[in-house]
Parts: sequence; C-alpha cells; structure tokens
Amino acid sequence: MKIIILGCNQVSASLAENLTNEATDITLVDPDGDALRELKDRLDIGIAQGWPSHPDVLRAAGAEDADMIIAVTENDEVNMMACQIAFSVFKTPKKICRLRSSSYLNQEDLFRPVAIPLDVVISPELLVSNYIHRLIELPGSLQVLDFADGNAQLVGVRAYYGGPLVGQEIRFLREHMPNVDARVAAIFRRNRAITPEGSTVIEADDEVFFIAAPKNIRAVMSELRRMDKPYKRVIIAGGGNIGVRLAAALEKKYQVKVIDANAGRCTFLSEFLNRAIVLQGFSSDKQLLLEEGIEDTDVFLALTNDDEANIMSSMLAKRLGARKVMCLINNPAYVDLVQGGEIDIAISPQQASIGSLLTHIRRGDIVNVHSLRRGAAESLEAIAHGDSNSSKVVGRALEDIDLPPGTTIGAIVRNEEVLIAHDDIVIEPEDHVILFLTDKKRIADVERLFAVGLTFF
Repeated sequence: MKIIILGCNQVSASLAENLTNEATDITLVDPDGDALRELKDRLDIGIAQGWPSHPDVLRAAGAEDADMIIAVTENDEVNMMACQIAFSVFKTPKKICRLRSSSYLNQEDLFRPVAIPLDVVISPELLVSNYIHRLIELPGSLQVLDFADGNAQLVGVRAYYGGPLVGQEIRFLREHMPNVDARVAAIFRRNRAITPEGSTVIEADDEVFFIAAPKNIRAVMSELRRMDKPYKRVIIAGGGNIGVRLAAALEKKYQVKVIDANAGRCTFLSEFLNRAIVLQGFSSDKQLLLEEGIEDTDVFLALTNDDEANIMSSMLAKRLGARKVMCLINNPAYVDLVQGGEIDIAISPQQASIGSLLTHIRRGDIVNVHSLRRGAAESLEAIAHGDSNSSKVVGRALEDIDLPPGTTIGAIVRNEEVLIAHDDIVIEPEDHVILFLTDKKRIADVERLFAVGLTFF
C-alpha cells in the first residue's frame, strides 16, 4: 500500500512509525525540510518538501499512484484542500482528514463527493475527550476501550495487594465469579508483555487488561483491586478544544470547574457552558487550587497544550490532596516517565488518534484498532467472512486456529452477544473477533488470517 501523509508532527510521526514496521510505502510531506530529514534519519520513509495542498508538491510525493492520503497538518483548511485536490486531480481512492474545529465537524452534509470529498474525518480532540470521559466513568481504570459498538469492553487496571485474584493463578477467576465470563487478554509486568495462560500468577503492580461485557466490568475489577468510589468533583486545567468538550460532557453529572489563564477564553467558556464554574488563573497557582478545594477534588485533569505546565500542575495538585490526577502529554518521551508516580494516568493524544487512523488503513475487514499501553501492543476487531472452504477461521474452533506468535483471541461478539474466548468456541460467518497482539510485526499475518480466499467470490 502506498500512503502519503501530510504534515510533520507528533501524530504523523507516530503513524509513520507504526506503518513502516508493516512494509508500507510511506511518503511524508511538509514545508519544514529539517523536520522531514530528521524523521527520515529514524524511519524508512520517503519525504517531499513543500506546501501539502499544492498539486505540484503532491505530484512530487507520488499522489498519481497513491492508494491513500492522510492529511494531519495543524491547519484544517490545508487538510481539506489537500483532500479535495487529491480527489479532483489525482483520483486518490481514499482520503483521511484531520479536523479540529467543531464548526466543521458539526456540518455532516459538508463531507461528500459533491462538496468536500473526505472518506474519513478524524478529530483528535473529540477522541481524547471521549477517552477521558470513559476513564472518569470507570474509576480505577487505566484504559477503557469499546468494541462491537460497545457490546464488549477492554479495560486495563493496575493490580493491587489485597485484590482477591492477586497472587493467584488466572484460572481461579472463574471459581471466584462462576456467573461472570471474562478473559485476561494481556499482562504487562515491569514494562514487559506476558501472554496470559491459566497458570499465570497475577502479581501486585501488574497492568492487567481484560475483556468482558460492560455489565461485568466492575465485578472483574474488584478481583484485582479495591474499587474506587465514584467521582463527583472534577477540576479541568485548560479550556481549549479538549477541555471545553470534556467540561460540556461532564457538567450534567459532575461538579466541574475549569481553570484558564486567558480572559477572552474564560468569557467564551462561561457563555458556552451551562453548569461548570469557570475560573481565570494559572493551574500551577497553589493558592488558587487551595481556595477551590483541591484537597476534596476527585479528579484533576491537566489539559493545556504545554506538557511541562501540565506535568507541574498535576504534581502540585496531587501533593495538595487531589484523589486522582490525569495529565495530557504530547511528547511521547515523557509519557512513560511520569505515569505511575504522582501522576496516575498520562494521556497521549497521538495514541488516541493513531488507533482511529489505523482502523481505516488495515487490510481486510478490520473495524476497530486500539493501541494498548501507549503503543506497546495492539488490539484489533476483525469480522470473519466466508465459509470453512474460503476462510482460515470460519467453521474452526479457536484451539484449531493457527494464530501468529504473541497473538490471542479475547472474545467473539455474535449478534450483540459477547462470547468470551474458550478453546471449543467455533467461529461463525460475520462474527466480530477481538484479538490482542503483543508483537505488532505480526499484524500482516493477522490480516491474512482473516482474508477470504477467491472461492468465496
């Protein structure tokens, strides 16, 4: 597959890094030649220097025979114009566009062939705000991911001393909860992935990822840690695109305060939000945090565009008594450094965006892709097609499927029913199969596994 990525930034760099491991032909386009060359030194990619929406620049990048254009520059208008030109001039089959402005996103009839021909619209801010919302709805979780239209959820939690299953083998989960079906899909211990088996013993401080129907999630979490009380009071530091979306989503159910240093932005926030309290000031102002009851705050969210400011205000809030601290970090080098100490959860906007982008890039009928543990592993939702003659999975029991190394099947969703993976389950046509890969180099093998043979057609 030949893919052109427009824009040289954290999102495009993360995407290129993911795709170059899969033998994909990648070309990056950006006006900043130094940034392009620096990335080319690290990755096996092509580069083209120039304005991403100019036809001659796109032609130099190979748009005439490209399979896909992914426009992820920081400018919405450049992204839309580049996709328009790719459609009109180069007849590019697939066009993915990153948009940040809610004004564009709210006009659904805008994106069609007779208007602006975009095949897929990605909004990182919307993805991140939805991601944080799920974490707040499920206290104690490190990651919450939806599959099969929400019929199954993958949840990551840190195992604590005192959890009933901690110190025991995974197979005892069924004995502890005979009426609850769940499967441990992946374990990360001291930053190393462990493929879970029935005899695997869960240790304290393990990051455990399990899959279950939403109604069973809290029961499984209680086996691994003491359940946190529901959150009530939330302070959001930063009233930008992510902060305002999140505040609007949370204010109906939670007591929300938003802190922003810009007076004009505070005026907009106070007019846009209905119940949330808007405060002008700096989130690193100790006196302001104390006056606003930081010691009684359930969740402090640092969501500004400044990584260092987010980290420092989060650490201050935690020391002043905030129960849970979440921090938005754009620089991927910082994420693993800060999470797990005074900062409970570090959120990477790139990883939230990458999963959505990869969903539309993967071959075969793959309808969901999620990065686990900030890109260390990946989870896929693939639809099984064909029959026992044309498919390598349909009509076969799970124990008879030749999965690539480091790959496990966590669950099958069949007509909205969640079937947790057991060896004797037979895959039927149109089943949604949820898989986990600790070795991302095996993704192409998984895609081939779910490809349908020619006899199907």
